[in-house]
Amino acid sequence: MKSDTVTKGVQQAPHRSLFNALGYTKEELEKPLVGIVCSYNEIVPGHMNLDKIANAVKMGVAMAGGTPVMFPAIAVCDGIAMGHIGMKYSLVTRDLIADSTEAMALAHQFDALVMIPNCDKNVPGLLMAAARINVPTVFVSGGPMLAGHVKGHKTSLSSMFEAVGSYAAGTMSEEDVTEFENKACPTCGSCSGMYTANSMNCLTEVLGMGLPGNGTIPAVYSERIRLAKHAGMQVMEMYRRNIRPRDIMTQDAILNALTVDMALGCSTNSMLHIPAIAHEIGMDFEIDFANPISEKTPNLCHLAPAGPTYMEDLNEAGGVSAVMKELDKKGLLHTDCMTVTGKTLGENIKDAVNKDPNVIRPIENPYSETGGLAVLKGNLAPDGSVVKRSAVVEEMMVHEGPARVFDCEEDAIDAIKSGKIVAGDVVVIRYEGPKGGPGMREMLNPTSAIAGMGLGSSVALITDGRFSGASRGASIGHVSPEAAVGGPIALVEEGDIIKIDIPNLKLELDVPEDVLARRKEQWTPKQPKVTTGYLARYASLVTSGNRGAVLQIPEGK
Repeated sequence: MKSDTVTKGVQQAPHRSLFNALGYTKEELEKPLVGIVCSYNEIVPGHMNLDKIANAVKMGVAMAGGTPVMFPAIAVCDGIAMGHIGMKYSLVTRDLIADSTEAMALAHQFDALVMIPNCDKNVPGLLMAAARINVPTVFVSGGPMLAGHVKGHKTSLSSMFEAVGSYAAGTMSEEDVTEFENKACPTCGSCSGMYTANSMNCLTEVLGMGLPGNGTIPAVYSERIRLAKHAGMQVMEMYRRNIRPRDIMTQDAILNALTVDMALGCSTNSMLHIPAIAHEIGMDFEIDFANPISEKTPNLCHLAPAGPTYMEDLNEAGGVSAVMKELDKKGLLHTDCMTVTGKTLGENIKDAVNKDPNVIRPIENPYSETGGLAVLKGNLAPDGSVVKRSAVVEEMMVHEGPARVFDCEEDAIDAIKSGKIVAGDVVVIRYEGPKGGPGMREMLNPTSAIAGMGLGSSVALITDGRFSGASRGASIGHVSPEAAVGGPIALVEEGDIIKIDIPNLKLELDVPEDVLARRKEQWTPKQPKVTTGYLARYASLVTSGNRGAVLQIPEGK
């Protein structure tokens, strides 16, 4: 056992004395030590139930012959962090989570791990850590929130943000906003639409790292507790068979995740996290991979914010397994990939049934023949940009209009809410990328303000930052190279015409090349917004959005 390094032999007597101080018995130390990485806290609604999940996991590990040992991982609530300096600290926690989990797991020589994440950066951070540490590992998340109910309709956090925009536009009363406030988020769990947290929890299932149901069983269901017990038991089976994350998270599994992403209509943030996970297994992932997969993968689900269905509906319809079963009808998945069940993906979905074709469209009758995400390129985004195509209204799939240029999110929000943005405009928010932000803030406030002001079908938003999974409309993010390194988005001037052609995957600035060349010569880098602390270190190491914003030591260092 790996843990023999800290539990066996005379040389390890000092180590054992410290385990004695923790109350562990000789019998417990003779069993495999299983690290339970739990993200429980009292500030993230998706994490407030993780203590119960952890207790269930520990029981499962103990029942199956292991010794569970819990330690924490951090998590930021993107909703609470939205729209202020806190959002600079969201994406950057992905690497803190991966790094700290790596440190804890290797410092203490755990034989296996169970990861208990739930929200946006927490899930990919722990997947990255699992690939690095590479001991038998199973994921079990906290599960999604149930949808809210306002005036007879299901609702969610995205509706809450849009309600604020509607209030600013004078189309909603303060009393109506208060009703949304009190009813939009009715239970614990990750927010109830196909936002980033639920996207990544579903894709964890596809990657083979979570048991079937991990992505969709609601947080408040007792079924989630049973799943956690099974996860604890199953990690011991993984340990006995020595099946490790890099045996499961292969290149084929990464491509499966990208395929199911397209069918589900996942958050654009998955195009940051899938490349980062791929990077950890040594796969050279370019976001261009998305387009050929999107071209052959039908979009089968329109969950909020793209449509009127929610995670609880997807769960009742058969969950992620049913979506994969539909895709397998056309041979779109690598079904021979190993999973934490100890079986292949194909074996896992063999008996899956699509129980509601209104939630999961049959593959013969998709919402569209192409997937939910698209990567756009052109002279404005030479290295790519990302749009959630399935959440764009038809009239905005092709659009051109004058650029309204802002060098930070706050200035753009002020302009939108004060009525300075009009139909046809293309809002450009720059210097908000991984380096420029720093931290690549989500832009849910401006996208929600646009929707709430009634401009969702006539105004586009382009940024080198990123969007919340709750964003909808012609919201194009991850523009690379970013403004902070002199990418073309830094050269856009007020009134320049921008052309968006999502079907043909184009994002163009209608300015002559010689003019752009002169602007480039005159461009000078802006002073860093943050010069101390973790954000400054992060900015010095982070790569562009098209590479997953992974950290990389500069050449020559």
